Formats: sequence, C-alpha cells, structure tokens
Amino acid sequence: MIGPLGAVVESVRPVRAEVAAAARKLAAEGLLVGTAGNISAVDPETEEVAVTATGVVLADCRPEDVTVVDRSGVVVEGKLAPTPELELHLSALVASGARAVVHTHAPYAVAVSSVATSLPVLHYRQILLGGHIRVAPHGTSGSVEQTAHVVDALRNRSAALIADHGAVTHGPTLAEAVEHALLLEWCCRLFWGASRERGAPPPVHAAFPPPHQRHTDPPEES
Repeated sequence: MIGPLGAVVESVRPVRAEVAAAARKLAAEGLLVGTAGNISAVDPETEEVAVTATGVVLADCRPEDVTVVDRSGVVVEGKLAPTPELELHLSALVASGARAVVHTHAPYAVAVSSVATSLPVLHYRQILLGGHIRVAPHGTSGSVEQTAHVVDALRNRSAALIADHGAVTHGPTLAEAVEHALLLEWCCRLFWGASRERGAPPPVHAAFPPPHQRHTDPPEES
C-alpha cells in the first residue's frame, strides 16, 4: 500500500491489530513483562495464524509486531520472525479447536507452577477453565517435547500451567483466551494466598516431585 508521501506502507489485516491490542492489555494487567510471553489468533478469513513476533516488547506491541503464518508455520505476512514458541500455538490450536492461544509468564502462575502438582478448584469460576489445572513438565521452550507436554495438560481444559515457567490458555475467541488468562492468574493468586494463610508453601525439594514428575491427574477426574 502507498502512503500519502509515496512511501510503501505495510498492509495490516485486522487480526494483527487485535493480537497487538491483546498483548498491550495483558501487559497492562501485569501478565506480560518485557518480551516474555506470546499470543496468537486465527484469521477468520484465511485460517492463517497471527502471532506475536520474537523480541517484541509486548506493552508496546503494534500490528506490525505481529507476524502471520500458515498452519505449517511458514511466514506469509510480516517482516519479523514469529515467536520461537510458535509450534506450541499451532499445536494447541489444532488439538483444542480453539481460535486463540495466550502464553504468559504471569507472576502467580509461575509461583504456583513451581510448587504445585496441579491447581485445585478453590472458586466456582475456575470451572470456566475446565476444573483443576494441570502442571505440565517444563522442557526446552519451543521444543517438540515441551509442546506435547502442554497439549496433553490442556486436554479437556482451557488452561494449563507449565512447571517453573508460566501459563497457557486458549479460547473460541481472542477475547475469551485473554479472559481465561486473567482468570487463571486470579485463581493462582487465590491459591497462593490461601496457602500462605495455611502455612507458607513448602520448598519444592521438600514436598513436591521434580518438574518432569509433576504432571498427574487426580484419579476421580479425567
């Protein structure tokens, strides 16, 4: 597209602006800090995926900082490389049938994921996320192994924690995926506060298995 002074201006499809706005909102809420975290959404017109680019300060995210890829991960629009955790987004979208994915390093989510095997239901609103929240083992970010762990933890859920790392949520719309991220962080904060009242959460080495052994389900839930 040609700008008013004859300069070439990159054409930006609406979904890129929506992802950028979601990034700024979650940064303002304290769930995204600096360049840590990433967001994706499916373009309803093409079924391609708009995802935040690597190295972008998310509080200042612009539509041009969001890259569009096809379902195999090939860049089709944008000048920046997509997040290294792209495979996590693509796989979670396919496995869940969702239309948007949010990955944060939100403080309470990270804290809970470092000490708990799962996040129990403390408030009825957590049912919106599917029930208790599993903690997936943390592997190398963006790896096939890490992606598989997270996709498994998201089974029948709209949210999962990643041990010592952060959180992932998804939704049928970008707005709902964002709301799920906010709800998950609120639930993690409730759990952390309740744990402090009952006695400070014990250190991982004293009471909890290492990250690779944490992904378990209560026997009565699927």
